[in-house]
Amino acid sequence: MSHTAAHLHHTPDQISAFFQQHGVRDVECLFADISGYPRGKLMPAERFAAGAELRICQAIPMQAVTGEYSYNPVFPDSDPDVRMLPDYHTLTLAPWASTPRAVAVHDCVELDGELCTFAPRSTLKRVLADYTARGLTPVVAPEIEFYLTGANTDPAHPLVPPTVRGGRAEVGQSAFSLNMLNELAPFWDEFRAALVTLHINADTWIHEVGPTQYEINLMHGDAVAVADQAFLFKYAAREIALKHGLNAVFMAKPIAGSAGSSMHLHTSVVDALGANVFSLPDGTESALFGQFIAGLQTYGPELMLMFAPNVNSYRRYVAGSQAPTNMAWGYDNRTTGLRVPTSAAVARRVENRVAGADANPYLAIAATLAAGLAGIQERLQPSEPLSSNGYDEAYGLPRTMDESLYKMQHSMLAIQGLGADFVTGYCAVKALEYKHYLNEISAWERRFLLPQV
Repeated sequence: MSHTAAHLHHTPDQISAFFQQHGVRDVECLFADISGYPRGKLMPAERFAAGAELRICQAIPMQAVTGEYSYNPVFPDSDPDVRMLPDYHTLTLAPWASTPRAVAVHDCVELDGELCTFAPRSTLKRVLADYTARGLTPVVAPEIEFYLTGANTDPAHPLVPPTVRGGRAEVGQSAFSLNMLNELAPFWDEFRAALVTLHINADTWIHEVGPTQYEINLMHGDAVAVADQAFLFKYAAREIALKHGLNAVFMAKPIAGSAGSSMHLHTSVVDALGANVFSLPDGTESALFGQFIAGLQTYGPELMLMFAPNVNSYRRYVAGSQAPTNMAWGYDNRTTGLRVPTSAAVARRVENRVAGADANPYLAIAATLAAGLAGIQERLQPSEPLSSNGYDEAYGLPRTMDESLYKMQHSMLAIQGLGADFVTGYCAVKALEYKHYLNEISAWERRFLLPQV
């Protein structure tokens, strides 16, 4: 275990000793808002070790990407406080800080002790409680794709790949290239060390199809712990990229004409004895396996706004691009929205290929698990597995953000599985963002409409 592993230190004396050992001055007390963006407060290390109370406005977890707030009645006019309670298992050093600093993921808790319904970590915990009540535990592993681009000082200009070792920018289409994986080594050396410091259990690293596009797979584990790791992964990538004059970009479709970026989610479910409930003792598929798939097929489109939360998200779903256009499923079939990788019975799992890299990991995992559990509860039956080209099937996913917004607003599964207040609040913020987007005039409109209409 890394010498930075503070997650076993829970008492004030243990935490203080850890801080003194590493010269820690401050602690980043943070949580993910609905966009997966880190928000919180910086607290002096000695006050954190002493367990000082920390509060923040209840509305902060539901801040829009534009910085605005919704005034939907679900949000109290009084703008009350919530407590920020640290999860000490996440306490470690902040590898991006110039002065020794620690970081800890927090829960947002109402003053009456209940988890704040507007916080994404709370939403995931709510879904997991439904599994726990049935003696079940999900096991999750995300695959996170992102681009490294050059600095972008003007948002009106497109993102461009950075200059690499040969003196020019990569042109892409070099999937799984080890030469291309070796580009930008100073960033990768520091980022890899950061993942060790943050206890992020990375598995394989690959170069993807796009120019300086990469994918890093995280090891499977507890859903909240894995979501925490994915959240900190994105935070660290952005911070360390900036130190090297780069941008780590998690937009679903950041560069026109290039591959989109996904966050595929591999999910299995185990019982109280740790046995995979998707497999029977003889190694064959269980009924629960098909029911879980059927739940994703039935309810995935209703929860699309959690897999594809932004206007840019929908540019990724292009036929022939290995980004899905429907919720068909198949064995080792990458043209379907739901893929079942070839594996031993103990590792039988479903890969949800719908979520984009821009999705909030807490919410994308929560939506996957809520839909799958609904399929089990209702004993739904999946379609026949598809062995042919999934792009030949009907386009079964919402095509735009406003269509996804409508589906989620009217989804009983979303309300029951995620909570009525969360759904109302989340949809209110997404409606605000979409309205803001509609006020923007694009280059496409000026290019084609200005001279011809």
